[in-house]
Order: sequence, then structure tokens, then C-alpha cells
Amino acid sequence: MKATEFDKAFDEGKDLSAQLDWKAARRPNVEMKRVNVDFPAWVVSGLDQEAERLGVTRQALIKVWIAERLARRP
Repeated sequence: MKATEFDKAFDEGKDLSAQLDWKAARRPNVEMKRVNVDFPAWVVSGLDQEAERLGVTRQALIKVWIAERLARRP
């Protein structure tokens, strides 16, 4: 299917899922990359308390807080 045909079918609201290779699909800038960060014990304790209060994991809390901070930058 040509791109123009695909675009037209999409604009018409047709189901194009059969035309897509879902195994090759990628979301830009969402690839995970592991990093290690050392925190003082008091920081880890505070993170754990806040994570428990919110009902999330420490890792989830750190990810959200960092993402929020980065989103605020100019």
C-alpha cells in the first residue's frame, strides 16, 4: 500500500492494523536505559516513606519526580 493510500484510509477511519508490522513498532524517546544512582540512606528512607504513602514503588516515584522536573525546564 502506498503512503497516500494509507493516509487516505486513515483519514477515512478505516482499520489499518493489518497493514502494520507491530513487532517492528517503536516509540521514539521511550527506549529504556538503565542507570545506577547512589543515594544517602536518609534519602532512600524518605523515598520509601513517600512511595509507601502513595502506594507506588520507589523506582516509580523517582521516575515520576525526575520526569516532572525535566518537563518544567525551559
